Amino acid sequence: MKILWVKTDFLHPTTRGGQIRTLEMLRELHKNHEVHYVAFDDPHNPEGLERSPEYCSFAYPVRNRVVPKGSVRFAAQLAAGLLSPIPVAGMRWRSVEMRQTIDGLLAKHNFEAKICDFLFPSINIGDMSGWLLFQHNVETVIWERHAESARTAAHRAYFGLQARRMFEWEKTVCRAASHVVAVSEGDEQTMRNRFGIEQTSWVPTGVDFKYFERPPGAACRRELVFVGSMDWMPNIDGMRWFIHEVLPLIRAKMPTCRLAIVGRNPPPSILAESADPLIQITGTVPEVRPFLWESAVSIVPLRVGGGTRLKIFEAVAAGTPVVSTTIGVEGLPLVHPGTIRIGDSVQDFATECLALLGDESARNKMALNALKRIRGEFSWEEVARRFEQTFLEVRQIR
Repeated sequence: MKILWVKTDFLHPTTRGGQIRTLEMLRELHKNHEVHYVAFDDPHNPEGLERSPEYCSFAYPVRNRVVPKGSVRFAAQLAAGLLSPIPVAGMRWRSVEMRQTIDGLLAKHNFEAKICDFLFPSINIGDMSGWLLFQHNVETVIWERHAESARTAAHRAYFGLQARRMFEWEKTVCRAASHVVAVSEGDEQTMRNRFGIEQTSWVPTGVDFKYFERPPGAACRRELVFVGSMDWMPNIDGMRWFIHEVLPLIRAKMPTCRLAIVGRNPPPSILAESADPLIQITGTVPEVRPFLWESAVSIVPLRVGGGTRLKIFEAVAAGTPVVSTTIGVEGLPLVHPGTIRIGDSVQDFATECLALLGDESARNKMALNALKRIRGEFSWEEVARRFEQTFLEVRQIR
């Protein structure tokens, strides 16, 4: 089968959950199908294009003109977002060159499946009919949660405006697509209810069990670890909340509690926390596995977000027990207290961390139970098979 796959980025270095999910699924699909992959090319990152043959037959790089966050031009985009009917998160990916590339490929090839990976590339697709929209998150929900948890009235007002515009745009794109695939049953139901769509399905999150398997004799070097991209607002918000509100309660009982924050591009507000000698902020690392293997507990203190957390499955596959908020574990088949610990308030999150940190036997038992729960059913081979079956069925309906 000939597949057209459109995304905003190439997949190396693989530093974000959405990249991991796409990469692992495409590696499997590429074994049996001809994949044509369109994405923005970052000239400062040659690895992305160079390694694309790992998951596609043909790659079509589009010059990357996306305005970087924190720049003067991005500030101008935020200001323009007060008037634009499309939210800033979508508007910043508009590209005449990408649209021309997609249109040219559609005119030249008879693709049997067309995949728009995430909502954002859809801004460069003229007609979404016949396309499968792969929704890693319900973007509207993320922006609504940003508005609810924003620190100031001005932030709440701006995020609220963007959430309303995201709802209208996301609804329009979902309705225009021939089929929408979510990454959890809950996300699928949310989109059906909120956007009034019926042609939907969902595929679970996967993990490479062999890759993350804990080596014999891995030593515990720290109490807590957080793994996740530190240029994503939900992760920044979650870690600020944890460091300033939860960690002091843990330190009251365990003064020497150590924390590693592992993820790319931490902002100044997070980097400043490295003044605490017990907090390690790594930025990008070549390997996240040693940080999971050498930590007693993996934390996922998310108050904002959507989709499913690959970081939780990776911790489970690494044999590291997880403490999360309810939002953090949404869409995953893990249940408190047997396979994961959940705490939504400051006190509850701290209590669950302390309970595991103080009981090695409980940590080991929970980690083993969680691994047994997901092993087999959630391999990337199985996830890719389900995704493949979905677009085969969509093709038959068309």
